[in-house]
Amino acid sequence: FKTFSSSKILPKEKKLFTKEKQIKKNFHNFLFHSLHQKCNTKRAKTAALSLLPVIGWMKIYRINEWLLSDIVSGVSTGLVAVLQGLAYCLLASLPPWYGLFTAFFPVVTYFFLGTSRHISVGPFPVLCLMIGSIVTRLVPDEGSPANITGFENLTRDEQRVLVASSVTFTVGVMQLAMGILQVGFVVMYLSDTLVSGFTTAAAIHILVSQLKFVLGLTVPGISGPLAIIYTLEIIFNKITSSNVCDVVISLVIMVVVFIVKELNDRFKSKLPVPIPVEVIMTVIACGVSYAFDFKTRYGIDVVGHIPKGYEPPVAPNLPILQETAVEAFPMAIVGFAVAFSVAKVYSIKHDYTIDGNQELIAFGVSNIFGASFRSFVASTALSRSAVQESTGGKTQVAGLLSALIVMIVTLAIGFLLDPLPKSVLGAVVIINLKGMIMQAREIPYLWKRDKPDCAVWCVTCLASILLGLDLGLAVGLGVELICVVLRVQFPRCSVLANIKGTDIYKDRKDYIYEPEGVKIFRIPSPIFFANMDFFRNKLIEALGFIPLRVLRKRNKALRKIKKLLKKGDLQWTSKGFLNTSCGTINDSEDESNVEDLDQPTDFNDLPACIDWDAELPANIIIPRIEIHSLVLDFAAVSFLDISAVNGLKTLLKELIRVEVEVYIVACDPYVLEKLHHCCFFDDEVHPSMFFLTLHDAVLHILEKHPAHAEKEHNYEKPFRWRHVGVRARESRLYRLFTSPPCTPPLVQI
Repeated sequence: FKTFSSSKILPKEKKLFTKEKQIKKNFHNFLFHSLHQKCNTKRAKTAALSLLPVIGWMKIYRINEWLLSDIVSGVSTGLVAVLQGLAYCLLASLPPWYGLFTAFFPVVTYFFLGTSRHISVGPFPVLCLMIGSIVTRLVPDEGSPANITGFENLTRDEQRVLVASSVTFTVGVMQLAMGILQVGFVVMYLSDTLVSGFTTAAAIHILVSQLKFVLGLTVPGISGPLAIIYTLEIIFNKITSSNVCDVVISLVIMVVVFIVKELNDRFKSKLPVPIPVEVIMTVIACGVSYAFDFKTRYGIDVVGHIPKGYEPPVAPNLPILQETAVEAFPMAIVGFAVAFSVAKVYSIKHDYTIDGNQELIAFGVSNIFGASFRSFVASTALSRSAVQESTGGKTQVAGLLSALIVMIVTLAIGFLLDPLPKSVLGAVVIINLKGMIMQAREIPYLWKRDKPDCAVWCVTCLASILLGLDLGLAVGLGVELICVVLRVQFPRCSVLANIKGTDIYKDRKDYIYEPEGVKIFRIPSPIFFANMDFFRNKLIEALGFIPLRVLRKRNKALRKIKKLLKKGDLQWTSKGFLNTSCGTINDSEDESNVEDLDQPTDFNDLPACIDWDAELPANIIIPRIEIHSLVLDFAAVSFLDISAVNGLKTLLKELIRVEVEVYIVACDPYVLEKLHHCCFFDDEVHPSMFFLTLHDAVLHILEKHPAHAEKEHNYEKPFRWRHVGVRARESRLYRLFTSPPCTPPLVQI
């Protein structure tokens, strides 16, 4: 904006100054109103509710009805969380009490940011195992650790905790970034089949990793491809050195827990809450181990001293972040995918909605916050979430109370778990793998009903077992995407036929009537660059002839007939062509201007059009076409790319040039709009070929070719419920493409 001095302002300049001052004032008013509209109270409230979902459900919290249920559920879930925190921490190759940190810090953060009211946040065995593989790779049981800055003057356990917390921080940053960028849809690429095969393989890895605790053996941690094979080899070589006391304790724990869990499942409708058998057996095992001094007398490995309180926050190690970023990404995806799938089940059951992107933000912040206090990656365990929901939990108040129970154990009574044998924790982990291992029963079901899905399950499971969970997940995802591409690239195209007396059309294999000279072809997938050739080949196979080859033969025949007429060897009469040559006509072909053979047949220099179905002169033989109309059912075609548009236009031109009428039915409005914008229509391909329904097109064909319809024997004409010729021309589809180019296309039908 220009400014003027207060003295000597000319009238013209004064008028300009006033005008610019008014513009400036209008600009400020516009800016104020825009900010007022975007920053009003309603928008602020909506933003707060989206970032802090706890505000939404706390406003409707029913204290009299829900509080007691949440207290019972929170106490029950807290006891299970303590036990699973200690047990699953062994999978991560960390001291057991760090599992209590994972069962506390992420839960508190998720209480404020999460949208699910029923999942129990904390350690998940698959993620613990993936953390353990990274920990043992950088800080092995035997030998020196990796050359990483920050490992100086740290014990082996401290180094491992630093690795786990740094990886957790990386996972949290990735999840938070995906949530902010609104890419929660990525979990849609992890199908139920892939997740089932992956978790089954993870269960086998967990089972093998816990054998050393159950048998009382010292087995070094091994990571990388075929690690499970090498671990089993070491275990079998040392199996004669197993600790009998550990084996007996583990067997007793597994048998009792298995029986009680089966009773819980069978009588869950009669029991007010499931029997917490793991907690009961853990308390008993602690008491017996302390009373009989199992550690000194039998040499078993126990949990040992659990420090009281929490350690001060720690910053992530940058070299570790750089070293483990690639391995952290599948952990971020798997952790969120498992938690979101469980949350979705409970949200449907209890009729509320969850937000996938907000869940990513919640888990990202939870893992970042937890990593600062030395916890490892958190997700949700199916068994722990089932306990929270089945014991009457209504909201995340139950989760907050479970974190309170974990905090009490950490701060006050953790010393009571000092004599707990690690074999008990290993047995509890193994017995909780039943659900994941029993997923193998899906293989026969998948084989009978969907062989590609069965292949995805088997390949994912085997690759995850042999190559490791990170590489196995990548292989499974690759196989799944290949299956999807192959299904779309090679769809099951079919020829349709009419059910007599109706306007219904089904596969010709099941319904035998097909109007003479009419071929109805259905395309059950989008058409794009990868399957355009497949679509063309399948259509040609259904037609029984190659349009381009027939067109070229006809143009060659026309060229020959014109040449013979010019020489006088042929003459046109009222009865047709007459051979006036005394000898035989030479059958030589003129190969000049081969590209002209692909053009439409030109009858301009002939006295009459040629009937290609009749006998031709000069011993010319042209393949006859028994089809006069082709109907393409585009009901399942959701999109076309440029390659498909060009390929489809070329194919339609070839058919039109050999006098086959083409009709396209049930086309999506957006596909029609795409064809319109891509200049699909010209002098040969007309918009009048589009019909709203398949039956409209068939009735139009029968009216246009009554002679073919009358030749049908023992046939009841299709059900006629409207006049097709009038409807086709009055339809909005017809008006869409006959309107002037300046008129915007109609897309609503």
